[in-house]
Amino acid sequence: MREYKRLWWALLGVVAVTFSLLGYYGTEIYREAPPIPAAFVSESGKVLTTEEQILDGQTAWQSVGGMQLGSVWGHGAYQAPDWTADWLHRELVSWLNLAAEDQFGTAYDELNEQQQHMLRYDLKKDYRTNTYNTKTNTVSLSSRRMQAIAQTSDYYNALFGGAAELQQTRANYAMKEVTLPSAERRARLNEFFFWTAWAASTERLDGNATYTNNWPHEPLIDNKPTTENIVWSLVSIVLLVAGIGALVWAWAFLRRQDDEEPIVPKTDPILSFNLTPSQKSLGKYLFLIVALFTFQIFVGAFTAHYTVEGQGFYGVQTSEWFPYSLVRTWHIQSALFWIATGFLAAGLFLAPIINGGEDPKFQKLGVDVLFWALVLVVVGSFIGQYLAIAQIMPPELNFWLGHQGYEYIDLGRLWQIGKFVGILLWLVLMMRCITPTLNKEGDKNLLVLFMLSVIAIGLFYGAGFFYGERTHISVMEYWRWWIVHLWVEGFFEVFATTALAFIFFNMGLVSKRMATVASLASASLFMLGGVPGTFHHLYFSGTTTPVMAVGATFSALEVVPLIVLGHEAWEHYKLKTRAPWMENVKWPIMYFVAVAFWNMLGAGVLGFMINPPIALYYIQGLNTTATHAHAALFGVYGFLALGFTLLILRYIRPHLKFDEGLMKTSFWWMNIGLALMLFTSLLPVGIIQFIASASEGLWYARSEALMQSDTLVTLRWVRTIGDVVFMVGALAVTWQVVKGVFSSPEKAVKTP
Repeated sequence: MREYKRLWWALLGVVAVTFSLLGYYGTEIYREAPPIPAAFVSESGKVLTTEEQILDGQTAWQSVGGMQLGSVWGHGAYQAPDWTADWLHRELVSWLNLAAEDQFGTAYDELNEQQQHMLRYDLKKDYRTNTYNTKTNTVSLSSRRMQAIAQTSDYYNALFGGAAELQQTRANYAMKEVTLPSAERRARLNEFFFWTAWAASTERLDGNATYTNNWPHEPLIDNKPTTENIVWSLVSIVLLVAGIGALVWAWAFLRRQDDEEPIVPKTDPILSFNLTPSQKSLGKYLFLIVALFTFQIFVGAFTAHYTVEGQGFYGVQTSEWFPYSLVRTWHIQSALFWIATGFLAAGLFLAPIINGGEDPKFQKLGVDVLFWALVLVVVGSFIGQYLAIAQIMPPELNFWLGHQGYEYIDLGRLWQIGKFVGILLWLVLMMRCITPTLNKEGDKNLLVLFMLSVIAIGLFYGAGFFYGERTHISVMEYWRWWIVHLWVEGFFEVFATTALAFIFFNMGLVSKRMATVASLASASLFMLGGVPGTFHHLYFSGTTTPVMAVGATFSALEVVPLIVLGHEAWEHYKLKTRAPWMENVKWPIMYFVAVAFWNMLGAGVLGFMINPPIALYYIQGLNTTATHAHAALFGVYGFLALGFTLLILRYIRPHLKFDEGLMKTSFWWMNIGLALMLFTSLLPVGIIQFIASASEGLWYARSEALMQSDTLVTLRWVRTIGDVVFMVGALAVTWQVVKGVFSSPEKAVKTP
């Protein structure tokens, strides 16, 4: 018990310190976010745009898919440009051409090097000088810059309005024709894009860096990495090495084994419990999981094809009904839904076991109500997103019923509330089984940790309600990453670790002490890096140097525990041979082994690739991010959710024998397909983009010229091979689950 006490104090200390950092520097984001002035005005006093119009433009951007159509400040989709970098570069080129005509009577490209250097000096001075007047809350702009803004706005109006001369450009950007029909809303959209570019090119009043820490890389105005960026990048690398070294030493000198291995029961202890009504009703959850999973992989392949044929699918013009921004939204949202459902189902399966093999009163009713609530949220949010992007939904209803525009939390606010209510219902169902057990005698440490992770999952999704439709985008990004990073990568990680420990302990495969110690230690390690590591997503989202420092420092520590997951994989793999009856759960165990592998590679190696500020400066918004996202989201959470699904299926169908052919196909083809997808397409594309970003600027790395080059088009076609291999494996596991769910609980499924 003394050992537990030390571990508990360590965990509480980690949580207290890390959340203090997250909260304190979160308030700094509120204080130091780039200003949205009351008005941008010309030297003559003409108003270009106002705060209200910029926020109207933000809502217009949300309605066309927001981060699912290009990106802003590097966050979003990768086919269309980053609108901040693209707008800024186009505006700068327009300014230079206007200046060249005014002073030399010719185009900028026709000038000699000395003349160009002179104009670029004036350009940098005009753009990087901050003319924000804190007393009047206005920003003044030069007349030449006003002209450049007008020219850039004309191009964007034609692009989003369906001008015939830009049809091929829209196809290359995977935009549908007439993306935003309203001319007035297009004007507001342009003003929002302009403001993001202004913040990215204008220095703070008290510093030498822009509001976005000199991001994006733009040589024309000397946007380059700050000194602080380089310093904290080096610090993060040193801390990573030191952290790995410390963990290896601690592992070698402090790790203890039980005096003796637990005696493995002759039969599976979980089968000694009679299935409760609530557990028997989980079959429909498993079907929903694989149904959404199958939908996700097919719509994902459809989305990927848009990167080579931007408005069609093998010659069929599909973009008018199912444009890229919509299918990418569905691809990501369906992944989040089925993975979350897998975790919820795992909790609901464990709850009666924790309660001594019994359901509390009305537990089955609650499980059934939660299922149909999930279905309602999925269907309702998908329909709302379709109506929003088709511009059928009235603009004033978009945020509530349509598309919020923010990647990973795209669903309308009403559906987001419905999802939160469902999670709270799950929390209630879990706590009804956990709390009675707390009063019983015996070691409750593992149960308490599991309970705390359940509570955190239930409550912390509520962070998504701390921003609204017209909230400043820097503030929105802070709260968005509370969900995408902290809720998922923090609390779900602790829940998964503790749930697996519970399962293996109840199977008699590990001792309670070993399960408890491992879970508490893992929770501290995950939270130490994971909580303040949230800031590594916010280096260039209108934040200051301290946010970068905290994010770089702690995000390096996130990687440390992932490096030693090979041992966890080996420990899981060995469980297969602990008892003859373990053969029945061999394949769920193999899926958990895959989780450990992809946690190390996808979350660890590929995650750290984009974590240091100097790396992310050049590759934020490129396919390097997509490489990490696919490897970590599916490789870790996808395999984990599918492992839970197979494990639950095994127990709610006690006589089920997994089809060896299907399971081998599913496991190996999905792992190999994912690796092919990453290393033959996404990563090579990202590396080529990185070189372009470092040499020319982010605008070029995401430009039509580079993205439609023969090499990159070929690499995106090559992805088809990995996609097809992966889909074969996915269909195999789906068919296995469907066969199991719809088989008779009393009859075995014969292995051929």
